[in-house]
Amino acid sequence: MDPTQIVDDTEDPKHTLLERHAAAARSTWISVLVNILLTMTQIGVGIAAKSQALVADGIHSLSDLIADFVVLLANRHSQKDADEDHPYGHQRFETAASLVLGLLLLGVGAGMLWSAFRKLEDPESVQQVHIIALWVAVGALIAKEILFRYMLRVAKRVKSSMLVANAWHARSDAASSLVVSIGVIGNLSGFPILDPIAALIVGFMVAKMGWTFGWDSLHDLMDRSIDEQEVAAIRQTLVETPGVINVHDVRTRKMGDMIIVDAHLEVDATITVEAGHDIAVLARDRVLMRHRVLNLMTHIDPWRRPDRDHQPPSI
Repeated sequence: MDPTQIVDDTEDPKHTLLERHAAAARSTWISVLVNILLTMTQIGVGIAAKSQALVADGIHSLSDLIADFVVLLANRHSQKDADEDHPYGHQRFETAASLVLGLLLLGVGAGMLWSAFRKLEDPESVQQVHIIALWVAVGALIAKEILFRYMLRVAKRVKSSMLVANAWHARSDAASSLVVSIGVIGNLSGFPILDPIAALIVGFMVAKMGWTFGWDSLHDLMDRSIDEQEVAAIRQTLVETPGVINVHDVRTRKMGDMIIVDAHLEVDATITVEAGHDIAVLARDRVLMRHRVLNLMTHIDPWRRPDRDHQPPSI
């Protein structure tokens, strides 16, 4: 049987780029609407109710709104086809966007920490907050948790690291709203200092998440390999290709949410160059079908049986 005629019936095919971009745009626009409402409500009520923690949480929601537009911009530019200057496409625009998100969160968190420290240096200036601040904080907590679960479900379905980062950004908001709620309750219970302490904790959470996103994105931009489990799966697909005797030197690097792979395939040294080429083409097609691989570069190595002469042919 001609190996090029084999049909791969593997399940779980990778999602198309069009589907991923459409899902990203839809979920991000929902996030935009939620964050506009939360930002206006939290900052407005926070100022009126004299709650620094609620204002800090509102600023966090504002950073989410800016982050959403960064994601939309990245989603649009990463859809561009490959060109002369970008032969592998523009998928890394998503990685760059994740780096921007991380730096944004780090800056916002640092600003929150500074503002909270200023308040803690002068505890007499901390006023008792109004009860409405608690209701707004609880409402924000519920809204952000629902938004997080929705965005993470979409991100996992289309396998988008940029959407995962944005989803966990929403989860950090939910956690910060929980802290704010506790701080407001403490303030209302006769411990005013708990409000700026809550703002301090929120600032630390935001800064830590920003550092994590930024550091991971920086490594991806430096051609970090994918995890060993996924490398092993790609290697297995190559080994199972008819005509491939062995595989070695499998190297990977991330291109946005896609993968670039280089691999050496060992084939029978007695077959023709054309047959070796056909095996490499089949191996590439199988990998692109089964995995989120953008491109596979193969190098064909001749394999000889151990009981035969391994001396290279004379030229």
